[in-house]
Amino acid sequence: MTAGFIAADRAVLRVSGPDTRDFLQGLVTNDVRRLDQGPLYAAVLSPQGKYLFDFFLVPSGAEVLVDVAADRAAALAQRLGLYRLRADVEVAPTDLAVAVGLGDPPAGGFADPRDAGLGWRAVGPDPALLLAGAEPLEPTAYQARRIELGIPESGVELLPDDSYILEMGFERLNGVDFRKGCYVGQEVTARMKHKTELRKGLTRVRLDGPAPPPGTAILAGDRAAGTLFSAAGDRGLAYLRFDRAGGPLTADGVPVTPEPDADPGSP
Repeated sequence: MTAGFIAADRAVLRVSGPDTRDFLQGLVTNDVRRLDQGPLYAAVLSPQGKYLFDFFLVPSGAEVLVDVAADRAAALAQRLGLYRLRADVEVAPTDLAVAVGLGDPPAGGFADPRDAGLGWRAVGPDPALLLAGAEPLEPTAYQARRIELGIPESGVELLPDDSYILEMGFERLNGVDFRKGCYVGQEVTARMKHKTELRKGLTRVRLDGPAPPPGTAILAGDRAAGTLFSAAGDRGLAYLRFDRAGGPLTADGVPVTPEPDADPGSP
């Protein structure tokens, strides 16, 4: 069965012009040359290697559509404009809609490049056509699947000028390419990959009680051990210090247990 809904919290930018792919290649964390094989998940980082934006790059002829969180779209367009310099590209907002869902992609849709278990996405001008043949899906069900798979969300787990993408699992989510060459923030990201062991990261957890609100501190005894973010039922996503995650943990008094198969940085 295919089910979905229109993601009102998403917006679409259009990048066009002769230099479009070369321009994006020098900025984003993924290898834009692979757009010939289908849509990609990627991010733009600060020069210090910290997360700023994450998005989906969707090929559309010679243009590239950028599916991004709606509340970050204007800032992303501005950031891309700052880097444009002499590149022959134009970055513009669109009225295109985004649909997301679970099950097999409908006509015109594509499998979520982060994890096929998260279903599909589609971008287009007509919301009704994007959902043609799909049953209605409650956004809460989609959210629960996202949490079950350990996939961070912009503005919740992914915090601009704070998060590092490797701690957030971007390698597992096919959002970074270590062979593509230079991009903004590449040096810091490569150093984290090859020269350090991650000591913190996003981890799936079980909650033994009602979920506290996102942003609740996780304690190991009386010591800070991390932060609880998204939750659905008894599952949640937490940013943890791995050296303090081996013993009993609580969030506002609720016991928190890391999933036994959750590797550091790879929920």
